Amino acid sequence: MGNAEEVKPYNDDEAKGKQVGEMFDSIAPAYDFMNTMMTGGLHVRWRNKALKMAAARLPKGEPKMALDVACGTGDVSFRLHELFPKTHITGLDLSAGMLKIAKEKLAGMDHSAQEHITFIEGDSLDMPFPDDTFDLVTVAYGVRNFERLEDGYREMRRVLKPGGVLCVIELSEPANPLIKSGYRLYSRNVIPLIGRMVSHDTRAYSYLPESIAACPQRGEMTTLMERAGFREATFKSLTLGVITIYIATK
Repeated sequence: MGNAEEVKPYNDDEAKGKQVGEMFDSIAPAYDFMNTMMTGGLHVRWRNKALKMAAARLPKGEPKMALDVACGTGDVSFRLHELFPKTHITGLDLSAGMLKIAKEKLAGMDHSAQEHITFIEGDSLDMPFPDDTFDLVTVAYGVRNFERLEDGYREMRRVLKPGGVLCVIELSEPANPLIKSGYRLYSRNVIPLIGRMVSHDTRAYSYLPESIAACPQRGEMTTLMERAGFREATFKSLTLGVITIYIATK
């Protein structure tokens, strides 16, 4: 396992955060289709399982404020609203292209969703919120894109209220060597080929498996979360280990 912070979408010269923003702007129109295609639709099940686990960790009662970091096209934000219809949900992302799609989806939803969900552009390492603002913070498929992962966790902890819950959904490599071999064949050959055809970005879907392989996984990730100040960090891997859900508390 390498260092995810050193794996960049396009080149070694520019800052990772800038390149990640440009990459997601580039693939935004294809993003939802590629998510469904790559996972066979399982990303919906993974999301729902993760949010159910997060809800079980929350104190009783509906959270007042939730933050969806690296919200992308808004799927987790919208599911949060279905689960907690009175919660104010803020989706934060550094990609204007992804946010444009999220806002277009929101414009077609009912008044309650439009009243309770807000999407804003911003940097996950320097978020425009006061300390102790949110009861729940979620981040789906985003932490491996952070320019400085531990700093990102510290920033998410900063904006959480004491007792607040962090829920991370992240892709991972299977631990079983035989399954891992097949997974790498698929993720490093099939996905980049389809990604280039659909998104016309020659690097984005090669960066994907590279960043997954380099990112801390399972116990290494929970150790990092606790080093950043979280407590009771736990993980659960699903679907032969290709996805891992992490839950932690401030």
